[in-house]
Amino acid sequence: MSTILSDASLTNSSDSLLTVSPDVAPLAWTIADVLSRFAGFPADRIRVYPPPGTATEQDILEAEAQSGRICELIDGTLVEKIMATYESMLAMELIYFIRCYLETHKLGVLTGEAGLLKILPGQIRAPDVSFIRWERLPARGSPKPPIYAVVPDLAVEILSKGNTAEEMARKLREYFQAGVRLVWTIESKTRTARAYTAAGDWTEIGSDGSLRGGEVLPDFELPLARLFAQVEGQRDE
Repeated sequence: MSTILSDASLTNSSDSLLTVSPDVAPLAWTIADVLSRFAGFPADRIRVYPPPGTATEQDILEAEAQSGRICELIDGTLVEKIMATYESMLAMELIYFIRCYLETHKLGVLTGEAGLLKILPGQIRAPDVSFIRWERLPARGSPKPPIYAVVPDLAVEILSKGNTAEEMARKLREYFQAGVRLVWTIESKTRTARAYTAAGDWTEIGSDGSLRGGEVLPDFELPLARLFAQVEGQRDE
C-alpha cells in the first residue's frame, strides 16, 4: 500500500473546503482561510503572489517563465508541482511504453509532467502522464493554446516524497468529477501502484503485478517490474 495515500482520505467526501465560507471574496481571505482550503498541503508549495484566490491561467504561465517551476491552479491559487528526478524518469519510461502501444492502437496522444490541463472551471492540473483520446481534443487545425481545456482519459501520478494524502485525495476526487476514466498512482518507494476507476474504487497492484489499460487502453499491460527495470537499467556488478 502507498505510504502517501490513505483509505480514509480517499473515501472522505469532503474536498477540504468545509470550513471556508463560499461568500468570502479572495481578497478578504485570511491565513486561516488559506490553511483551511489547503489543509494538508505543504505550505512551502503554496504561492502567496498573486494573492491566494486571485491567480489566473496567465499567472501560471508567467510563474513558469520567470522561475522555470510548474504550478497548478487550485481555487485561484498557484501551488507548485513537485517531482524528483527518479519519479520523472519513471514518468518518461511509462510514456515510452504507452507510446509504443499507441503505434498500433491509434487512439490518442500523451502529455508529460508539464502538460497543463484545465479539467474543471478554475482548476488546472498537470498529471505526470496523461492520455487523451482524439475525440476529446480540439479539431485538427484549431488554435493550440498553452493550456488545453481538456479532460484526460487516463491520468498518472508518480508519488513523490513531498506529496501528501490530503492533496492526492483531493486531486483524485477532482479527476473523477471532471470525467477522467482511469487513474494510476505509482509509489516508487515500494514499487507498487493503484488503479482507480473512481476516487473510492481502486485495485492494489503489487510489485509483481501489472498496470492494465482496461477500457481506456484495451489490451495494454505493463509489469511494474519491467517499468522499474527500464529506469534502473542493466549494470555491471
